[in-house]
Amino acid sequence: MFGFNRDKSKADKGDTGQPDEQKPGLFTRLKNGLRKTRRGITAGLAGMVVGKKQIDDELLEELETRLLTADMGVEASQAVINNLTDRLKRKQLKDAQALFAALRENMLAILQPCEKNLAVADKQPFVVLMVGVNGAGKTTTIGKLAKKLQNEGKSVMLAAGDTFRAAAVEQLQAWGDRNKIPVVAHHSKADPAAVIYDAMQSAHAKKVNVLLADTAGRLHTQSNLMEELSKVKRVAAKFDPDAPHEVVLVLDASIGQNAINQAKQFHQAMGISGIVLTKMDGTAKGGVIFAIAKQLRLPIYFIGIGESIDDLRAFNAEQFVDAILSQEDDTDSEPT
Repeated sequence: MFGFNRDKSKADKGDTGQPDEQKPGLFTRLKNGLRKTRRGITAGLAGMVVGKKQIDDELLEELETRLLTADMGVEASQAVINNLTDRLKRKQLKDAQALFAALRENMLAILQPCEKNLAVADKQPFVVLMVGVNGAGKTTTIGKLAKKLQNEGKSVMLAAGDTFRAAAVEQLQAWGDRNKIPVVAHHSKADPAAVIYDAMQSAHAKKVNVLLADTAGRLHTQSNLMEELSKVKRVAAKFDPDAPHEVVLVLDASIGQNAINQAKQFHQAMGISGIVLTKMDGTAKGGVIFAIAKQLRLPIYFIGIGESIDDLRAFNAEQFVDAILSQEDDTDSEPT
């Protein structure tokens, strides 16, 4: 089969707590998580080339349609197709393998500039403000990220800054209880800026490494939310002029191109320093990550490909592209 198959001995390392014969490897889980998007872009593409003497414009048109359907966006899709068309004219696309290799190169060129780790600086506390609309998976992402940081040996505190949604406070407290992480919360409808300021004071006094602050997630089109978030940022800066040290936007990949509009408005209001793209496993619109990278050029810290802690993955452009272009049949079957 055509496509890119990573070295299993390297790609599948990682301990999920299951016996070796039962646990899927890290790269396999990534491929499974991106199954719907992969099928939309590459399923049957190699088969269309079989029997053809050469790649032609008709095949590239079909590929462009697939990229657009996966919500890769017009700008990113055209950049890829224009490059492939130029290679075709220079007779550099002689077969399916050459096509996939060129496609991989183009995809990496879009994504690699946005590959960046969330680096926790030596601050006490290092304040990460998490923003995004309701339903994007923000509170769950905070819980998973807190556990990851804890596993790396860092002390963590959570701030329940979404005071307008009682369930958000309860959900955050549940994560705190589960992982023995302190949570600072006020009463319902309290001033979010006051909650986060108090949390910063507490974290500083207790010498906590990282403070993860939840925020309200009402519609991004509402100016009062953006004003509220700006106030939170200003109040945090009164305690520490450099705070918040990160403003991380959580986006739901399943909403496709609407994620671009959300990102632009949050970035304009807050100055986003990085992105987490969630729910990649439940959508065929995972191509939106290319549109985000091409249009916004913001760091992508994590992607979410499932429900477990391990499924909040540090974004790796090469692994992501190889998973999208993989043609292995054994991971294309539906999980039982």
